[in-house]
Amino acid sequence: MSLVKLHIKGISYSQTQNGAYALILNEADGDRQLPIVIGAFEAQSIAIALEKEIKPPRPLTHDLFKSFADRFDIVVKQVIIHKLVDGVFFSSIICERDKIEEIIDARTSDAIALAIRFHAPIFTYKNILDKAGIYLNINPAENEDMEDPGAILSEPETFGATEDVAPQTEGYLRHSIKELYEQLEAAVQNEDYEKAAKIRDAISKKES
Repeated sequence: MSLVKLHIKGISYSQTQNGAYALILNEADGDRQLPIVIGAFEAQSIAIALEKEIKPPRPLTHDLFKSFADRFDIVVKQVIIHKLVDGVFFSSIICERDKIEEIIDARTSDAIALAIRFHAPIFTYKNILDKAGIYLNINPAENEDMEDPGAILSEPETFGATEDVAPQTEGYLRHSIKELYEQLEAAVQNEDYEKAAKIRDAISKKES
């Protein structure tokens, strides 16, 4: 399976889930985005790592991990978002010490918080991006009868889900595919990434 490189676009506050944030990842050589709903602590840790000017008075958990790894010559080489099950993303941290490579399972938000600190690239597999990535420009009328909506849509850890809890899509399942595509386009335009994730997952369920 081919890997697709991702860049961090930013973090937005969840409009429907109190205390949650949407981490937006961009496809490096494409137009799709992969939104992942994360908790407030993880969002803060990622934001601080991205903002070079901010130095917390005491190390955050991810900073402590970085210091520990540096002390023992452990390097994070890359992070791979390798699996998506029931709206939940699973990730791996690829580490190296003394030229020996190890793979460690991690929550996606933790893996990304560490990737930033180690200046390590972030990847996902093409099939996951096909399934969970979302284009900004969507034409619901054209895509209503598509056999593979994942080619147009593609998501905690997910586009509107949390890391540990799959997005609640039941309320959207009563709508038609066309209505869901229209709602998805509106949610994306309004940058309501959590809502868009739920709608996207509802479309996937109806099309499966």
